[in-house]
Amino acid sequence: MGIVQVGLLGIAGALLAVQFKGGRSEYSIYIAVGVSILIFIGILGEFSVFLDAVYRIGDSMNLDSSYIGTLVKMIGITYTSEFASSICKDAGYQTIAVQIEIFGKLMILVLSVPVILTVLERIGEFLS
Repeated sequence: MGIVQVGLLGIAGALLAVQFKGGRSEYSIYIAVGVSILIFIGILGEFSVFLDAVYRIGDSMNLDSSYIGTLVKMIGITYTSEFASSICKDAGYQTIAVQIEIFGKLMILVLSVPVILTVLERIGEFLS
């Protein structure tokens, strides 16, 4: 799915959601979620190209595959938390949206701790 298709799908979804917002506002939320899911499915097809490139770069640099896996998990957590947060904001639940964002940030922090510890160990080895 190209950017033009995603843009047109987003505009069409937004215009359709605006039409329903006045009378049946719950339908506008359903439309927004549906359009978002369609765009997400389109992203998954393109994401495989990115994954292949990242794994090739990791192989050429002799990086541990767990670091690449951690990077991919971080990207997934970021996208998922932003997606869920945006839907909650659109529905009018800003408090829940903020909690989702905080949880996503904390999960990324938890995933990054082993990488940070390894970097600090390497720096310690280099300095001694």
